Amino acid sequence: MTSVKRRVSGRAEALRASRAHRPAHLADGTWRSRVRHRPEPGGGGGGRTEPAPRVLLVDDEGAIRTIVRVNLESDGMTVVEAADGREALERVRQQQPELVLLDVMMPDVDGWQFAEQLVEDPATRDLPVVFISARASREDRLRAQELGAVGYVTKPFDPLGLGARVRDILARIERGEREQLNRELLEET
Repeated sequence: MTSVKRRVSGRAEALRASRAHRPAHLADGTWRSRVRHRPEPGGGGGGRTEPAPRVLLVDDEGAIRTIVRVNLESDGMTVVEAADGREALERVRQQQPELVLLDVMMPDVDGWQFAEQLVEDPATRDLPVVFISARASREDRLRAQELGAVGYVTKPFDPLGLGARVRDILARIERGEREQLNRELLEET
C-alpha cells in the first residue's frame, strides 16, 4: 500500500471512529443534522462558531470521493456523496448543501446535465457549483460559466488545498462576489 493510500485510509478510519457514537438518523427514520461547529478563523477564543458548510460531492470514482471527503471533513466540513447526477439530484433535495463539487464525466446523468437541471429548478438555481474535471479546454470552462458555475478544478488536483478553496468561494459568495467568481472561470489555469 502506498504512503498516500495509507494516510488517506488512516484518516478515513479516524473520522469514522470519531463519529461512531453519533447516530446518523432518528428513530422515525429521518436524518439528524450533523452540523458541526468550527471556530472562526483568527478566533481569539471568543467562543463564536460558524456552522460547518455542507458540501455535496458528485463523482463516479469512489477513490476520488474518499480522498476529497476525508480532506474536506478534516477541514471541518460536512460532506454528502453521490456517484452520479441522478443520485445527486436526490441528495440536493434531501440534504440542502451549500455548495456542489461536481465531476463532468459520469454515467447516466453527467455533470453538465445535472447542472442544467439545477439551473432550471427555481429551488436550486442559486446553488453554487464547482466543477471538478479532467476536461480542461476553454470550451469546457465556457460551458461551466454559462451554467453559472463559481469554480472549475482540473484533475489531477491537490486535495489538501480544496477545503481552503471551498471556504474562499463560500465567503466570496456571501460577500456578493458570485458573478465575479463566474467571470474568473475563463481566467483560471
